[in-house]
Amino acid sequence: MKNLGGVKLRHHKNTKDFATQVFKTPEYIFIPMAQTMGAPCEPIVKKGDTVKIGQKIADTKAFMSAPIHSPVSGEVAEISDYLNTDGRHCPAVKIIPDGLDEKSPDIKPPVITDRESLIYAVRESGLAGLGGAAFPTHIKFSYDPVKTPVDTLVINGAECEPFITSDYRCFLENSSDIIEGILLVQKILGIPFCKICIEDNKPEAIALMKKKIADSNCIDVVTMPSLYPQGAEKVVIYKGTGRIVCEGQLPVNVGVVVLNVSTVAFIAQYARTGIPLIKKRLTLDGTAIKRNAGNYLVPVGTPIKDLLDFGGAENVKTVLYGGPMMGVSVYDTAQPVLKSTNAILAFSEDITAPVATDCIRCGKCMRTCPLNLMPMQIEKAYKTKDIDGLKDLRLMLCMNCGCCSYACPAHRPLAEYNQLAKALLKR
Repeated sequence: MKNLGGVKLRHHKNTKDFATQVFKTPEYIFIPMAQTMGAPCEPIVKKGDTVKIGQKIADTKAFMSAPIHSPVSGEVAEISDYLNTDGRHCPAVKIIPDGLDEKSPDIKPPVITDRESLIYAVRESGLAGLGGAAFPTHIKFSYDPVKTPVDTLVINGAECEPFITSDYRCFLENSSDIIEGILLVQKILGIPFCKICIEDNKPEAIALMKKKIADSNCIDVVTMPSLYPQGAEKVVIYKGTGRIVCEGQLPVNVGVVVLNVSTVAFIAQYARTGIPLIKKRLTLDGTAIKRNAGNYLVPVGTPIKDLLDFGGAENVKTVLYGGPMMGVSVYDTAQPVLKSTNAILAFSEDITAPVATDCIRCGKCMRTCPLNLMPMQIEKAYKTKDIDGLKDLRLMLCMNCGCCSYACPAHRPLAEYNQLAKALLKR
């Protein structure tokens, strides 16, 4: 894994100098119960109920999940079935705002004194990784410090996807929250060192964070070359600490906890205010956005159509949740902003893959793979249904970054084959 591959991209950080603005409250809020990569929640409200800002509206007993809260005060209009972008169904709660903006009496700063109270507080906040993966954050803190001692907190500020600048704005606008969150996590979990990892195409963020930690002997800023996918968990751990997370291991197995920069800033904000995760900073951009591109603090559950209308979108052919490398295509602009949404990108170009030709065995897919996998061999093993071969090729290490497809001169859909092969293994 020492090569770490990667590809050079044009980053199109058009909105990097656009300060975050608060987006308007939409006519209705539509919140799917699947907001993390774990189990979906179950609604604890019903049609006709009145809700207030920050009120818990859904929860589950599942460990791998986090509760959901209302970003508005208003009335529950309906609870319906929702089709996720991954093809799974879940309930969704529709709320009509009343314009009163009444806060729930349940909102109050949590009492955090030890590991257990931190884990409880982070779960109750509804926090899932804000870098886009939506991994429930409290689970990252639920390791056994005796069995897997952790000595380094890695803050992932790479933001290596093109167009997205929401994390960059977090650095510039919430630098004090970032440091406050880092110190809180370090203190409660007993983690002595911290590495703040930032790509070198963000010099203002690097300079500001270095100024903030000037008097610290336990926090460092690590400047990384601007190379996709520097923000991938295994990659940022290696670049930040020199440690390798092997197949089957978690970051805690090498003494590391990784948090996205917006995630750690939110932890500080929640500890101070008690306001749960009900709004999300995101970037609105793309070639179809003709006005008002920028960074916005948007209520979770806001229909994407509202953002596109505000952006003066014209001739829209493709809309993405997230960046163009790992983003997910939006099949209906009635779909809402989720907790994990760090960008809404709209393009006037049809993003369709060129016609694939025969593999020329150039090896570019292997050289660009951050994990030194062999995508062309994985494709062959998948097509022949060679289960043992797929295991030997360490298929499950693939993080679907798309570098292999991007680099392939024959335009072969290698990343797609990797995901199909994973599904085959799981079956």
